[in-house]
Amino acid sequence: MKKSSEIKENTFLKGIVDGIPICLGYFSVAFAFGIFTVSNGLTSLEALLISMTNVTSAGQLAAVPIIVSGGTLFELAASQFVINLRYALMSITLSQKLDESISLFDRLIIAFVNTDEVFAVASSKNEVGKKYMFGLILTPWLGWSAGTIVGAVAGNILPPLLISALGVAIYGMFIAIVIPPAKEDKHVLFCVIIAIILSCIFRFVPLLSKIQSGFVIIICGVLASALAAALFPIEAEKEEQNEI
Repeated sequence: MKKSSEIKENTFLKGIVDGIPICLGYFSVAFAFGIFTVSNGLTSLEALLISMTNVTSAGQLAAVPIIVSGGTLFELAASQFVINLRYALMSITLSQKLDESISLFDRLIIAFVNTDEVFAVASSKNEVGKKYMFGLILTPWLGWSAGTIVGAVAGNILPPLLISALGVAIYGMFIAIVIPPAKEDKHVLFCVIIAIILSCIFRFVPLLSKIQSGFVIIICGVLASALAAALFPIEAEKEEQNEI
């Protein structure tokens, strides 16, 4: 039998408590996304529905220009696949931590809100149950959805100058994510620089500038990462075996 302390660790309430810091962080980012969405011409309800059914900041930020410009469903799906591919790897890893009693349907629900932060918290546990995971994903989902609708409503009533200033906040978040690893690892910096150069080429070269934004994201992301992987492959660690 499990100890009482271990049982408490896997309760729904414990998941709720562990998810509150994530919820608060998501609220501020989603607020900026809500403003960004309505400033691009979508309604507050549309912004809310996007956040409630996606929960992916980078994917949603890339999706809005595609939707507004009338991009194809293939373009939208392909861009989301490339941007959110890491979640598949994270879900595979997290599945090793889940209790065996968790059904396939439960796993699909958990995977829906298996964000970077949720994954980090859940991965720190030895084993997690269904109740804990449902509590852990509920608060971040609520924070992400609430932040979006509050930001979207604010975007409709705040002065244009203030909206413009707040609209760049979500870009600042991604810059803050990229800079620390780029400063520590020159290979990451190289990949970032290549992506920037490619993005500028697609923006300013007349013929290439006609390509839809969704495909530009896919091309730049794939080319930059592929080039970095080819030039700086990660060598497998060789374990030394001492034979007596």
